[in-house]
Amino acid sequence: MGTITKALGLLNHFSSEDAEIGLAKFVRLSQADKATVRRHLVELEENGFLEQNPATRKYRLGPAILRLAAVRERSFPMRSVLGPVVDDMATRLGELVHAALLQGDMMSTVCHADPKVHGTRVIFDDSEMLPLHATASGLAILAFGPEDATDYAIAQDRLSYAPNTVIAKSDLLHLVRRTREQGYSFADQTFTSDIQSYGMPFFGPDAVAIGTIAVPVPKARMTDDLRDDIIRELRRGCAAVTRSLGGDLPPNFPTG
Repeated sequence: MGTITKALGLLNHFSSEDAEIGLAKFVRLSQADKATVRRHLVELEENGFLEQNPATRKYRLGPAILRLAAVRERSFPMRSVLGPVVDDMATRLGELVHAALLQGDMMSTVCHADPKVHGTRVIFDDSEMLPLHATASGLAILAFGPEDATDYAIAQDRLSYAPNTVIAKSDLLHLVRRTREQGYSFADQTFTSDIQSYGMPFFGPDAVAIGTIAVPVPKARMTDDLRDDIIRELRRGCAAVTRSLGGDLPPNFPTG
């Protein structure tokens, strides 16, 4: 792992709960020596990726992140396309909905919406990276995304996150094949206990999936009717996003 990768990797430790992180915690999280971590933090701060809270001396994301995010959104809009679709789906379903993009060998959340109409809700952290083998989002990308992503995910060792996390290669390949046949993915307590999730991809101009929309629901609330509603809304939402991005569905993509 190169120096730049290690330095930028420190940014991935930020989350909604950890919006500011001190040097000692960075050392613990990264499992690197203190001098190296301090050097990386100074370089990131000098380039605007981090800034220090003058009162606590802890680090937080810096203005360069905002500038680059704005450039990305202007040149390749995602939040402006996905946000309204995700909000509408959440309202129609009364369930949490989230959208994510493929980032390396993980899924990175772009946006989510929670109508908060149920007492029992899915706790969702939009800063958390989602593993390909253990989530509905990931399975949808493995089935319809870049071939190298599928090959890489299958070749890697797979961590267990919940009671039903798929570890065996044969089991993962079975789920990917089933997702291709159905046009949507289903994950039953593979990432979080007591949570079932359905996911579906949206496509770019080359008819290769670039991201997904997923709906996680507490298992106790999942019914056949809700499942049918989710799949219908996923088809509608992902088709709308694909059109907005100028994308194309694969010729053999199941639509019903």
